[in-house]
Amino acid sequence: MNVVLFGATGMVGQGVLRECLLAPDVHAVLAIGRNATGQSDLKLKEIVRPDLLDLSPIESQLSGFDACFFCLGVASAGMTEANYRRVTFDITLAAATTLVRLNPGMTFVYVSGAGADSSERGRVMWARVRGETENAVLKLPFKTAAVIRPAGIIPLHGITSRTPLYRAAYTLTRPLWPVLYKAFPQFVTTTERLGRGLLQIARHGAPKPILEARDINALTASNA
Repeated sequence: MNVVLFGATGMVGQGVLRECLLAPDVHAVLAIGRNATGQSDLKLKEIVRPDLLDLSPIESQLSGFDACFFCLGVASAGMTEANYRRVTFDITLAAATTLVRLNPGMTFVYVSGAGADSSERGRVMWARVRGETENAVLKLPFKTAAVIRPAGIIPLHGITSRTPLYRAAYTLTRPLWPVLYKAFPQFVTTTERLGRGLLQIARHGAPKPILEARDINALTASNA
């Protein structure tokens, strides 16, 4: 399996990249983002592009892939709706529409967030934009298109968030992680399970179009 990964430097993307590199059936990973991962692996190739809205200069490198895991995202705090939409909707759809044209048999998994608004009419800006992005992705003619809505994500194996506020919160709550994970499996997953869950979807398809933490935990229960 050959995989394209967007957002490999974020907390979720780091976890997905780790599991892809460890998986015996993943032969190649192409990480595309605005920053390099700093990792070195025989499976890994990277393309660093400041402008992810225009992928035409690298289209020749985007064919022959079986799956795309789209983990790129930003926190909405302090952003206007126009700027948040540019990163969340425009960049996602630029990647998805290019990839489905070049790889119609591909599985595309979009990592969204718990609370995304599928109606696209709610008052919460980030939820409305996320919901619009989800709906647009699910309409594209991929072999499989799926949306992941994680809530609490516990970072494992030295993975950290790039957002200072989130990083501080994770540091303060670290002693509670084992308790939260066991007490609230319907809301809490780990970076390891999330990465393995995305790979399971690429291998076998998604049980439903939109999956939450409980679904990811169920998908990966046999290899936890």
